[in-house]
Amino acid sequence: MYYDPFYMIVTMGAMFISQLIGGMLQRRFKQYSQETMASGMSGKEVAEKMLRDSGITDVQVISVPGQLTDHYNPQNKTVNLSDWVYGERTVAAAAVAAHECGHAIQHATSYSWLTMRSRMVPMVGISSKMSQFVLMAGLMLAFASPLGVWVLGVGIVLFALSTLFSFVTLPVEFDASNRALAWLDSAGITTGEEHKQAKDALKWAAMTYVAAALASLGQLLYFIMRFLQASERR
Repeated sequence: MYYDPFYMIVTMGAMFISQLIGGMLQRRFKQYSQETMASGMSGKEVAEKMLRDSGITDVQVISVPGQLTDHYNPQNKTVNLSDWVYGERTVAAAAVAAHECGHAIQHATSYSWLTMRSRMVPMVGISSKMSQFVLMAGLMLAFASPLGVWVLGVGIVLFALSTLFSFVTLPVEFDASNRALAWLDSAGITTGEEHKQAKDALKWAAMTYVAAALASLGQLLYFIMRFLQASERR
């Protein structure tokens, strides 16, 4: 499995693109974290105002340790902002805080893609743990016995769930960013060049999800190709 040339090309290509996008994201966030916004609002203040303006009163904004740990938790209805986003008064902090509030608004309005994604979480949690082991066993046995082909097929189905999940995540992330940018503009939190910077920062953050989805699709196609090859030999 791991020494197949095509598999290595897909894997290494995905790693290269992921690192390229990740590097660009870090540079953009570093750049947009240098200057204080004209509004002077911290990430915490931005998040709280966006929630209020959206009529959401049952979501709490809290600080969590680490970097890139920002997320919305629908179970306890909290917008979790990393330390620097919570306290900083920069374009990058405002963009991230507003994006996470975008997820809170999606939850409050029962946004269809978020609902679908949430329902998939339990299944994906199980399939992601099992798929690699089943795929390895299937690839080793597929050309030796009919049972191996069947095992490989099961592995593909399990892996396909993770791939589907990564694509369902895309509209959720893009919509949260669109909600964030629209509100930042209408509320006058970011104006002119600041708004362009916020849009650029969220664009590169979204690209990390696009890269992950395409990498997963590439691997899935590889496994399907191997399954078809093994089936033809039976």
